[in-house]
Amino acid sequence: MRGAKSAKWVAGAIVVALAATACGGNDDGGDKPKASGKPAGYVSIDVGEPQKALIPADTNESLGSYVIQSLFTQLLDFDADGNIVYTNAESIETKDSKTWTVKLKKGWKFHDGTPVTSQSYIDAWNWSANIDNKMQNAFWFEDIKGYEDVHPEGEGAKAKAKEMSGLKAVDDTTFTVELDKPVPYFEYKLGYATWAPLPKAFFDDPKAFGQKPIGNGPYSFEKWTHKKLIQVKANEDYTGPNKAKNKGVQFKNYATVEAAYQDVLSGNLDMIRQVGPKDLPKYKSDLGDGAVEQEYAAVQSIVPAFYTKQWKDIDPKVMQGLSMAIDRETITKTVLNNTRKPAKSFTPPQVKGNQDLDTEVFDYNPDEAKKLIKEGGGVPDNKIFIQYNTDGGHKEWVTAVCESIRNATGVECLGDAKPDFATDLEARDNDEVKSFYRGGWVADYPLNVNFMRELYGTTAEANNGRFSDKEVDELFKKGDNAKTLEESIKLYQEAEKVLVEKMPAIPLWTYQINGGHGKDVDNVKVDFHGDFEVTEVTVK
Repeated sequence: MRGAKSAKWVAGAIVVALAATACGGNDDGGDKPKASGKPAGYVSIDVGEPQKALIPADTNESLGSYVIQSLFTQLLDFDADGNIVYTNAESIETKDSKTWTVKLKKGWKFHDGTPVTSQSYIDAWNWSANIDNKMQNAFWFEDIKGYEDVHPEGEGAKAKAKEMSGLKAVDDTTFTVELDKPVPYFEYKLGYATWAPLPKAFFDDPKAFGQKPIGNGPYSFEKWTHKKLIQVKANEDYTGPNKAKNKGVQFKNYATVEAAYQDVLSGNLDMIRQVGPKDLPKYKSDLGDGAVEQEYAAVQSIVPAFYTKQWKDIDPKVMQGLSMAIDRETITKTVLNNTRKPAKSFTPPQVKGNQDLDTEVFDYNPDEAKKLIKEGGGVPDNKIFIQYNTDGGHKEWVTAVCESIRNATGVECLGDAKPDFATDLEARDNDEVKSFYRGGWVADYPLNVNFMRELYGTTAEANNGRFSDKEVDELFKKGDNAKTLEESIKLYQEAEKVLVEKMPAIPLWTYQINGGHGKDVDNVKVDFHGDFEVTEVTVK
């Protein structure tokens, strides 16, 4: 869900963008593949199996988004500080925050040689928003006038139209976007990969396209060996600001972060996005100059499944009590080796509008925890489960959180392990979570809005806990329809204070990258979302 880094759920336990893996090697100046099976000049990184096919509007997790971002380029992205950088757009302008005019850079082409035009964006957005096509990220287009015609509300609803009335092509490189109401931060949303254009070939067979996508990004698709690796090749004709400085990338799947780390040490993998808890104490000495440590915009939380009998109509005091039963300070210092900082709000420090909520709800206080849980009617069955994926290095901290809750309150707490991130996500999407699930969210755009509207709005796709509250929805709408960006941010700050009273989730800590790279590569940098900038990586 990631600046042009899709809004995304994070696979990794320790970092929001963690999950699987890839491979790496040296460039010997020739085209002969190396013994590892990686072509010369390519780099590798640990990125596991995407949850779904490689379609921008159907990807909202970190693994798929890594690949989508290599293959597609949308109108804009964000730099390391969260500032807007135009990529496929020449300009994006508005006078009233309601009607936006987009001008594209000329000469852009898809990997099949066809031109990227205004219609490429309009057709992609209309198709992606259409309820009949069942895209996960259709919700992202709801600000556009006419969205209700292509995506009507109601169970079993069918599209009444194929096009949103708010999208108009002026010419091949200019189009306008009319929103239903003014949204002052709309331009920021366009940095999410879901807004990427699609070629005409997509509409001939979307299902086949998802297995062999044709994008307009810095790399073109080469192969996908499911549950093993995805390989992309540098696009020599690419004219964007993030042109690849290597010959290609292998996104490689590992069963555990520990296995990926061992491959980095042995030279069979170039980059690991997140080192597991077991290796955190020694990764800096192991990797030397290759160690990467950097904070980024992400929050780890545990999220109740409000559709279950256990949490349906629960008193928020119970959630507040469970929150106060978690010793964040000790867990981040010991289990997570000082690589995380206890959360003080629902948003990370790197986004505009982040605030210290000045509440005791995030402080460890066993006595108050027991008191609040009792006042709220207690935890049904006096037992909770925390669902997590075992391929992301989460077991250790989930165990520690459970022990903290158990010791502080007497509530039984157990981990509910899923074998990989895709299985974890499917359980969430299909409303199969027993109690809580591990929610790690990395910014799609650098505003506090992204950590509220996309997670706790009733219609939000990533609202896998199915939290729904009319007061919260109304507060979000006020923020959406503010006259200025600054006012919108302030209104969302007010909404966040109400979230403490409602407790749609229990924030735990903010993230930092604790990963690294081997000796065969240079120029390994981390972007605003905590993703490695694979286009910048060079082979020694």
